[in-house]
Amino acid sequence: MKLLVSPMNEKEAAEAIAGGADIVDVKNPKEGALGANFPWVIKRIREITPRNIEVSCALGDVPNLPGSISLAALGAASIGVDYIKVGLYGFKTAREAVFLLQNVNKAAKTCNPKIKVAAAGYADAQRIGALNPMLIPEIASKAHVDLAMLDTSVKDGKSLFDFLDVPQLTKFVTASHDLGLEAALAGSLRKQDLPVLDCIGADIAGVRGAACTNRDRVTGKMTRVLVRELVETVKQAQKVRA
Repeated sequence: MKLLVSPMNEKEAAEAIAGGADIVDVKNPKEGALGANFPWVIKRIREITPRNIEVSCALGDVPNLPGSISLAALGAASIGVDYIKVGLYGFKTAREAVFLLQNVNKAAKTCNPKIKVAAAGYADAQRIGALNPMLIPEIASKAHVDLAMLDTSVKDGKSLFDFLDVPQLTKFVTASHDLGLEAALAGSLRKQDLPVLDCIGADIAGVRGAACTNRDRVTGKMTRVLVRELVETVKQAQKVRA
């Protein structure tokens, strides 16, 4: 399982890199769970990140505006990131989400055929009127993107596990793999959650708050020490499972 760590600026990215993150995921927590950062911030972080470490970025908690989000995807792909994440926030039907993702995928891969696109749903979907999170693997598959992901939208201290239990998360991961997708899980995860996600077969676990002082994703400071602790937790879990 890869550890995805989400810095919001160059200084935090340097801490994530020094701590051993597998994926440096550029986001802007001030604009939401999957808030998009500025292109120049993403570009600079890509430049300072060693090529053996992948870089991803979020396009935002997006509305149902396929043209606008496809244009954003093209811009993100042109920066040279390895992944782009699309938060399926403003959708009433799965069909709408599939259509947007198809166009995002086309725009991104026209620029960079190797880029991976993640369809991100919300474990706490009922709180925001979003799509059922268990539909995300099927939506991602129909859109021919690469990853099915879950996060939490409302950052109020409740985590992924407050909304979906281990059997449900296992079902999500299994469904993703059966459809040929990678499965990524995030949502106010704690260090002790990482072995659970590794055990159920998640390909990627995403963190921000757990890598910041006071577990505060907005005002806390990301440190290499905290990132390293998370990396070591994943490594230990993998040794036990092996």
